[in-house]
Amino acid sequence: MFVTMALHPILTAAAVIPAIALMIYIYKKDRIEKEPSSLLFALVFEGIISTAFAGLVEAIASFYMDSSMEQTSLAYLLIMNFIVVGGAEEGAKFYFLRKKTWRNANFNCQFDGVVYAVFVSLGFALWENIGYVLLYGFNTALVRAVTAVPGHCCFGVLMGAFYGFAKRYEDCGQYDKARRCLSLAVVVPVFIHGMYDFLATIESAVYVGLFDFFVSCIFLVCFIMVKRLSDEDKYLR
Repeated sequence: MFVTMALHPILTAAAVIPAIALMIYIYKKDRIEKEPSSLLFALVFEGIISTAFAGLVEAIASFYMDSSMEQTSLAYLLIMNFIVVGGAEEGAKFYFLRKKTWRNANFNCQFDGVVYAVFVSLGFALWENIGYVLLYGFNTALVRAVTAVPGHCCFGVLMGAFYGFAKRYEDCGQYDKARRCLSLAVVVPVFIHGMYDFLATIESAVYVGLFDFFVSCIFLVCFIMVKRLSDEDKYLR
């Protein structure tokens, strides 16, 4: 892939710029204490690595499902989008997110959870986007710049919001609430990601309309969440 990227710098830039723009936006919203660049670069790299783990799970699951289920059936679409794709991708992101940041000394503000999760998620989106754009061209870059990349950012916002709450609860000794928030940090993005893919998969004018409405709502909700969580941010201790 690196050779292909070098041969197509414009396409590569078109694939990368949307993710970088969103990273900068979230970084600027971290108003109390900026995170070290070394940690943020590491989180982007963790997001890139998570694409390999998610891809492996999806490939194995697809192999068995394709041989035992009708690919156009409702059951297949629900399992594939909500459990296989949503579960594998958001689960991989969360694993690397927690592994890298949960005990990190820089995790000292609640909004840090959003920053960390978004950078992992956009690392995933950035690498995935490069593959799609190099394969399908510039028009794909334009479409994904306003759908898939912001979508991954929103999944990261939802994950990071609950992740930050979980850290606060643990620091306060409320371990049951911390565990519930950690569970929600996975479950909610998995569900939203699954719904996004499910609506995008079905080729129907009605579902296209539902997809547009769903995406617009998610983008609006996450924009409001980022602003509110940033404005209300405070140190954990």
